[in-house]
Amino acid sequence: MNISYNWLKQFIKIDWEADQTSELLTDLGLEVEGVTSFESVKGGLKGVVVGHVKTCVQHPNADRLKLTSVDIGTGESVQIVCGAPNVAVGQKVPVATIGTTLYSDGKPWKIKKGKIRGEESHGMICAEDELGLGESHDGIMILDNALEVGTPCSEIFEVENDHVFEIGLTPNRSDAMSHYGVARDLRAGLRQKEIELELITPPVTNFNITDRSLKVDVEVKDSKLAPRYCGITLSNLIVQPSPDWLKNRLNAIGITPKNNLVDATNYVLHELGQPLHAFDADKIKGKKIVVKTVEAGTKFTTLDEVERELHEEDLMICDAEKPMCIAGVFGGIHSGVTENTTSIFLESAYFDPVSIRKSAKRHGLNTDASFRFERGIDIENVEFALRRAAVLIREIAGGDITSDIVDLYPNKAKDHQVFLSFNKINSLIGQEIPRDTIKSILSSLDIKVMNVTETGLGLMIPSYRVDVQRDVDVIEEILRVFGYNNIDFTEKLNASIAPTSKFEDYKLQNIVGNHLAAQGFFEILANSLTSPINHELIEGLNTKHNVNIINPLSNDLSVLRQSMLFSGLSAISHNINRKRANLKFFEFGKTYHQFESGRVENKHLSLFATGNRSEDSWTKSIEKTDFYFLKSTIESILTRLGISRLSSTPKNYSHFSEGILIKSNNKEVAILGIVKKSILKKFDIKQDVINADLNWSLILEAVEKTEIVYKDIPKYPQVKRDFALLLDNSTTFKEVHDLAFQTERKFLKQVNLFDVYTGKKLPDGKKSYAVSFTLLDENSTLTETQIDKIMDKLQKRYENELSAELR
Repeated sequence: MNISYNWLKQFIKIDWEADQTSELLTDLGLEVEGVTSFESVKGGLKGVVVGHVKTCVQHPNADRLKLTSVDIGTGESVQIVCGAPNVAVGQKVPVATIGTTLYSDGKPWKIKKGKIRGEESHGMICAEDELGLGESHDGIMILDNALEVGTPCSEIFEVENDHVFEIGLTPNRSDAMSHYGVARDLRAGLRQKEIELELITPPVTNFNITDRSLKVDVEVKDSKLAPRYCGITLSNLIVQPSPDWLKNRLNAIGITPKNNLVDATNYVLHELGQPLHAFDADKIKGKKIVVKTVEAGTKFTTLDEVERELHEEDLMICDAEKPMCIAGVFGGIHSGVTENTTSIFLESAYFDPVSIRKSAKRHGLNTDASFRFERGIDIENVEFALRRAAVLIREIAGGDITSDIVDLYPNKAKDHQVFLSFNKINSLIGQEIPRDTIKSILSSLDIKVMNVTETGLGLMIPSYRVDVQRDVDVIEEILRVFGYNNIDFTEKLNASIAPTSKFEDYKLQNIVGNHLAAQGFFEILANSLTSPINHELIEGLNTKHNVNIINPLSNDLSVLRQSMLFSGLSAISHNINRKRANLKFFEFGKTYHQFESGRVENKHLSLFATGNRSEDSWTKSIEKTDFYFLKSTIESILTRLGISRLSSTPKNYSHFSEGILIKSNNKEVAILGIVKKSILKKFDIKQDVINADLNWSLILEAVEKTEIVYKDIPKYPQVKRDFALLLDNSTTFKEVHDLAFQTERKFLKQVNLFDVYTGKKLPDGKKSYAVSFTLLDENSTLTETQIDKIMDKLQKRYENELSAELR
């Protein structure tokens, strides 16, 4: 939110530097994220002065140029070459002197001494657009003849310089969504510094009704959706550009001026925080306003020329025949103010925040009005803002106020009261604040002290503080105005520390994350929301178990995911479409299911791999990312966490073309497989994707039970021996691996498959495995006799049980 410092000073006469004020605002909880400078005229007309044309003759070398001598107040006239057709002797004109910087389309250019067609030129007589004072380039500007020569033009045209605070407003602070609201907070902060400044309320004293010639009836069908609705008519208006002071205010905060009627409503919106809307009164059929919902599917074209289909819960502002505006969100194209408008119906209302928020999100509209209505405005300010706007419009657009104010407010909001305990203040803040200071702070925040007891205060909360509902909210207000920096530090710190496990979730995630990053994986943080259509892609997922979002942003993000697969495939598709085909991702996240007994959340670690293991390089051959790569990655993760006794068995999964189940101590810790092409097609992926899903909740349990075991590094050397085994095609390496450890449990440490060969030289139905065996005796050096004995046992076991042959 942008706040103009000059505008702010209309309500509180502070003379501090902008940086000092921004520091105080930040201390008050209105964090100033940046301060920028604003000039109503770029460059501020520095170096531009009033000149008097003394002579004007034809340029000797150019038909369209004039040679002038101009008095600029320095005592001597300067020669300036000018191409404007309207330059003449005796004129007072704006002159950009040597060294002056002007701006054209935002780009600076400096006035220098030079020669034009052989004649010296010592400056420039300027047109409107060259100074940034308008768009005309028909000729030079002609100034008032009464002006004194040499007068800086910045004094004549009242160039405004301003500072703009960019405030990162928290959602609860709807009271500060205006310049007047920020000024209120600033007054409270200054009082704590013993600086008493009056808060100046925008004037409405000259509000008066000229006649009652234009009456518009108003009917509110649902007072719950529109608890208060006010309106008034103005006639005999002239739509034209706004005065410079108003345009400067809007331009400073990033609002583009349109015309005086629209600008007036925007001005009051940012001045008081009350959204307003002006309807062309001549376009209101039946001279009647009806605030109601309409039938679902009703077509309505908004100001952006987009035809929208209305929802049955959208609150609409209608005339006697049709909808004219989505209440509190966006106006309609056929009822807005145009250049031909002469009379308006001006609306000021309070709409239900939840209703406005739903309508705005439903139609994908985010306006300054909806931003404020969604967070809750001051219902007691509705009529005052209407009066303020009516007075302002009459001031800048002429015309008359031609009706009484319609104010439909059937159920007046009750004053909210809170009892505040002194002990609770001291307990929560951690420091005793003097009671007089507390009362002073409350007074500066317009919180009335209704009664005082020994134990606390009975308080009345102002209507504009919709976020202050409880005593703790009041204490927060006291603390932020008193100043967080003013709370003393104590030497003693009390805290309740619960025993924590050395295997905490986040610690294990860091360990595994670093482990995977070292292997070339990138972590992704995906959206937990997905499309319900995705859940139909996996047979094991039941759409009845969807956790539906009550108010989804779109149909594609309307349910919480039951599987981690979809978010990973979306990320892969996104990257492939941007020429990044070699991908390795991992994600820690949750899946969500709705059962009759309640909602269930499960933690997962999901891995994805596709494309090549590494980028192309002349130093190594291309190696595809395959099933076995991801399987070894899973095993390395589990080993790193101390989870042992792993076993894997093939298993069919509806979303995998090939898959396996990995267990530890007979508990299912992970599944792994190649994603089916039919599913990949839905995500526009044309290359294989390997996916693994680890049950992180189960892994946490397993790690918690794991004892850390360590032993000394062996002092004796290990020995490697190889077999080239001729095996049946149906024999797996797992069988070779497990049989080896069944045969030799004491000295065998590792079995590794380092080559597989199938070719013409082998018998039909056979393959060759090159297998290495690592042997180690931790207490002595293995002898050749021991080694040969072990290898003989292995050979015989393979021959007998796997029908293997040594090649």
